[in-house]
Amino acid sequence: MEHLYAPWRYSYVSEEKIEGCVFCHISKHIKEEKYQVLFHDEFCYVVMNKFPYSPGHLMVIPHFHTDKIEELEDEVWIRMSIRIRQAVSLLKDVIKCEGVNIGMNLGKAAGAGIAQHVHYHALPRWIGDTNFISSIGEARVYPADFGEIFGKLKENAFKYFM
Repeated sequence: MEHLYAPWRYSYVSEEKIEGCVFCHISKHIKEEKYQVLFHDEFCYVVMNKFPYSPGHLMVIPHFHTDKIEELEDEVWIRMSIRIRQAVSLLKDVIKCEGVNIGMNLGKAAGAGIAQHVHYHALPRWIGDTNFISSIGEARVYPADFGEIFGKLKENAFKYFM
């Protein structure tokens, strides 16, 4: 039998669980390094996804708690859109991805893992980064250290988020 190890996932099952909305919790503890926030302003923040689809997976999250984009004030929506565009530039320049998927999953039926608080996703992509292990082996292979990627992104974030 073959074994696949994903030691970073241990924290998912062993950490103390956050009560309530995880994104509101991060918003209130924005300066704590363990939440891997790259940037924040009065409307939203940019954070690395703790359990990413690909290395460097970022999210742009409003401080305002809602599950409906239509409830966001125009200024919040505009700022989030600016931040997702800046996040794409950061990913392309710093970790040299060849493409980026951006989007939102609005509601559980649309695939939202945290459906109660809207958020943008920015997933860096590389040619050849998908293969049959994901579909047949039901596993993902990450070719990079997440801590190292966060360090690079954090070190350069000030150049992109202004």
